[in-house]
Amino acid sequence: MSARPRIDLHTHSTASDGTLSPAELVRAAAESGLDVVAITDHDTTAGWAPALRALPAGLSLVRGAEISCRWYGEEPPVPLHLLAYLFDPDAPELVAELARVRAAREERGERIVALLRADGIDVNWPEILAGAAGGSVGRPHIAQALIRAGLVATTTEAFGPDWLGERYRLPKEDIDVFHAVRLVRAAGGVPVFAHPRATRRGRIVPDALIADLAAVGLAGLEADHEDHSPAERAHVRALAGELGLLVTGSSDFHGTHKTVRLGAFTTDPEAYERIIAEASGVTGIASG
Repeated sequence: MSARPRIDLHTHSTASDGTLSPAELVRAAAESGLDVVAITDHDTTAGWAPALRALPAGLSLVRGAEISCRWYGEEPPVPLHLLAYLFDPDAPELVAELARVRAAREERGERIVALLRADGIDVNWPEILAGAAGGSVGRPHIAQALIRAGLVATTTEAFGPDWLGERYRLPKEDIDVFHAVRLVRAAGGVPVFAHPRATRRGRIVPDALIADLAAVGLAGLEADHEDHSPAERAHVRALAGELGLLVTGSSDFHGTHKTVRLGAFTTDPEAYERIIAEASGVTGIASG
């Protein structure tokens, strides 16, 4: 009997805040023994074409994005992330919302840098933009500037309360999560809630919200993730079972911005097949 395929459905490239280019990402995925990898950069599909062009033999590519969302049921609203798979990249409403979020992210980055500079911290916005190499700009790019300046040693330290985690943190404009689920479905995509129970990332949403999202089209929950404790993973699996949602596992790989490796967590083939079956936005799975 052949081995079960190894499937990682959450990775980032230089199209957002990863350190490998899309081409390097798919080559690294093949080298790490994956059979299927999803490219899910923040709020962008810019990595899709270069990843496709470089796709190695034997590797299948799931085209996706990680969408910046917010739930407005609490004050202040709770930020969360939606993994969207195999949607039509030309769906006008979704394209417009993603473009708005990317522009807001860049504006926020520039404001954070202005705050840092006002406190005498030597970081440079044009240099940070150049470091993003045309990708969707985020706090990890500012973290890299702080590391280069010798002010912090790691991305984790940069995201601590003295820096980008609290003192120099500004809110960003996101998409209402209900609107995002509907937009992804309207674009033929399959929406999965990323790391929904990761208390180490901050506030989490109640299970009742996930039930409400399932009612408007949420397809699944990401359970196996480095930011979930074993108890949190078990909770997510049980909730998915109650709601009839599929369960994914993935690395959330960012290259050297994180220590996690490609394929650190994987998705069962049965859940992957459900995603394929429910998708109608991008025709077929790209295979090298």
